[in-house]
Amino acid sequence: MNPEVDAYFIDGCGRCNLYATPECKVHSWAKELKLLRSLVLSCGLTEELKWSQPCYTNNDKNILLVTAFKDYCCISFFKGVLLKDEQNILEAPGENTQSGRLFKFTNVNQIKNNEALIKAYIFEAVEIEKAGLKVAFKKNPEPIPIELKEAFKTNPELKTAFEALTPGRQRGYILHFSQAKQSKTRVARIKKYIPKILAGKGFHD
Repeated sequence: MNPEVDAYFIDGCGRCNLYATPECKVHSWAKELKLLRSLVLSCGLTEELKWSQPCYTNNDKNILLVTAFKDYCCISFFKGVLLKDEQNILEAPGENTQSGRLFKFTNVNQIKNNEALIKAYIFEAVEIEKAGLKVAFKKNPEPIPIELKEAFKTNPELKTAFEALTPGRQRGYILHFSQAKQSKTRVARIKKYIPKILAGKGFHD
């Protein structure tokens, strides 16, 4: 177990003002998360802290996250869309998610009763990464906002940095910018995130 990850289970992820309080959603699923942590580690994965969450890797390749939400805790597979999922258990975290898939849990017994199945999914995810399989992302399925195109014209460095981002990160920005109804709001959002784009970071990083 990684001592850095212990802080997540003790205090939470720190992404909201409930951090280190009894109301933090991590504490709502303490027993479930402890069990998932033990189960994942028994599969031989390396435990790290990434994006303020427990991340499990194999040969420095991201395999999955163990994390908590308000209504459930889960294992989040980075390339879950490539898993066979014959049981039809996995869910996309959002309608626009192309790669990640969630294995959700709401009680300890659900985890205990499905331990063999959970491990099978984990081992399959590891083999997918070992084989070097890639998710065929749809590149920019949503149109790039006019305001972002204009920003590219005036700042070629921004265009280069944006195109260097992974398809998922590009898509995250495009969705965020496009959701604004007014042009001035889209411009303001773009300006706000220029430093992160230039730093090679995604919207949620």
